[in-house]
Amino acid sequence: MSDEQQTAQSEPPTPRRGRRRGRTRKRHIVARVLVTTVLVLGMVTGLSVVFLTRHLEGNVTVLDPTAQLSNRPDKVDTGPQEPLNILVMGSDARDGAGNNIDGLTGDGARSDTTILMHLSADRKHAYGVSIPRDSLVTRPDCKKKDGTTIPGGENEMWNAAFALGGPACTIQQFEQLTKLRIDHFVVVDFAGFRDMVDAIDGVEVCIPEDIEDPAHGISIPAGTRQIRGKEALNYVRARYTLGDGSDIGRIQRQQAFVAAMANKVVSGGTLARPDRVIRFLNAATKSLIVDPGLKSVFDMSKLGLGFKGIGLDNIKFVTVPWAYDTREGYEGRVVWLPEATNVWRKVRNDEPLSKRLSEGSIDAGNLPGATPSGSPGGSPSGSPSGSPGAGPRGSSSPDAEERAAAREAAGLCA
Repeated sequence: MSDEQQTAQSEPPTPRRGRRRGRTRKRHIVARVLVTTVLVLGMVTGLSVVFLTRHLEGNVTVLDPTAQLSNRPDKVDTGPQEPLNILVMGSDARDGAGNNIDGLTGDGARSDTTILMHLSADRKHAYGVSIPRDSLVTRPDCKKKDGTTIPGGENEMWNAAFALGGPACTIQQFEQLTKLRIDHFVVVDFAGFRDMVDAIDGVEVCIPEDIEDPAHGISIPAGTRQIRGKEALNYVRARYTLGDGSDIGRIQRQQAFVAAMANKVVSGGTLARPDRVIRFLNAATKSLIVDPGLKSVFDMSKLGLGFKGIGLDNIKFVTVPWAYDTREGYEGRVVWLPEATNVWRKVRNDEPLSKRLSEGSIDAGNLPGATPSGSPGGSPSGSPSGSPGAGPRGSSSPDAEERAAAREAAGLCA
């Protein structure tokens, strides 16, 4: 690595403005699936028979990464009940039943979703902090299961850690960069996502134009309708032939889809149907890889009841403050801004996010698309760009125009 690159990495870059389509403040909807799942578990466990409980526990895959972690941060001592930090990761591994959706078995696994969920010790507040997969970081050394070391590196993509060493290396990376200790982790895979969609009889989407991507086996006609199964997976994976072709656009489309999915799960149409609840929980637990502390339905339900006591409307979601990298050769990558340190300090001290850090955040009960303010919009960096509110329906305010442009760039109906 050249001296110029090392110097550039050590200095906070200047946020790049303009020249970006699909400008959006990330909605962090993937974490809502976790919150929704543990809430449902918390609500129905008391009604579950022993057979169902044992069945759900038998679905869950347990992974203990303790031996692969080193130099771990200390836990924060806050009294009789401790705060919890839960790292949520999405896996696109092709191995396992139902995951080989495009013939790429053996191509490894990546994690395009990483969200820290923080639950306060007093169980009065919770928030999720999303980390863009394209973040350039200093990746620490980490260990494989056999004890061999995977060397770290400078200017490494955030999601490279998962590809190289799975959940353990992502946890090691997170803990070393933030000085926060992870208490639990959850990984969700392709097949589980598809089965959860099918368990609630599909999700409605609005597709503005035909999606044709022969290279990846994707063909979906335009229109507003319910999609499920492989078609739902193809929709959230599509990128190159929809919208502006950017990964940011795809992320926004994924978030809008999962928002609609979460809305359907917590609606009376699902919770009032025991068959749908059981199918959803069966699919959700089959898709999970968790640490030993979450191996039982009882443990998951306790976690879910912790979130239930706070209420979905009081669970906030933010993105770690970031900006596009301005260095030559790193176009399209992002770096954390100095304000990220304040976010991690708040988590470490078990404090609510300040008004400044949470400006522009959303809550888990405010699903995009439900109101004008739920529509996508925002700045091209992780810093707030003003009120997310909108004018009257049909107005041509700058905010409304920006949201419409963001939806178009993401390949969503305006």
